[in-house]
Formats: sequence, structure tokens, C-alpha cells
Amino acid sequence: MQDAETILKTFATRVRQLILKVGELKKANSELTAVVSQRDAEITKLKEQLSLQEKKYNAMMMAKMINITDGDIETSKKKIQKLIRSVNQCMALLNGNEEENDD
Repeated sequence: MQDAETILKTFATRVRQLILKVGELKKANSELTAVVSQRDAEITKLKEQLSLQEKKYNAMMMAKMINITDGDIETSKKKIQKLIRSVNQCMALLNGNEEENDD
């Protein structure tokens, strides 16, 4: 009878230890999940910044390709104004997306 009680007490102790270990692992898992979520948000933000910078770069390259020569100043002005409107529209869209993400 003594052996059975000892085995039972040892078993109960091990079960309590396992329960504590499960609690610790759940806590560690939730912390790691939070870190992953934070990194995902950071990656998304950096992708958006990269996209914006690429658009700015492309706009600058287009502006650079515009040559003001041979009295074609009026046409060049219209092209530049069109590019500016395009950039403003892009910025407005990005600002609209940022406001949606804040909600």
C-alpha cells in the first residue's frame, strides 16, 4: 500500500509540474506571437514606404526625361503640371489609406 501512495503522490507532483510548464509555454507563445505581429506590422509599413519611394523615383525620372528645348516650354509646363497632379493624387490615395489603417 505504501508503494501505491508514493507512486500516486509522485504522479500528482509530475502532473502539477506539467500544468505549470504548460502555463509557462502558453505565456512564451503569446509573447512570441506579439513579437511576430509587431514585425509583420513593421514589414507592412516598410513595404508602403518602399512603394512610395519607388513612385517618387519614377516621377523624378520622368521629370528628368522632359527636355525643355527649341521653344517647347509650354508643352513642357503642361507635362510637368500633369506629373504634379499625378503625384498629388498618389499622395492623396496614400493619405487615405493611412487614415483607414489608423481606424
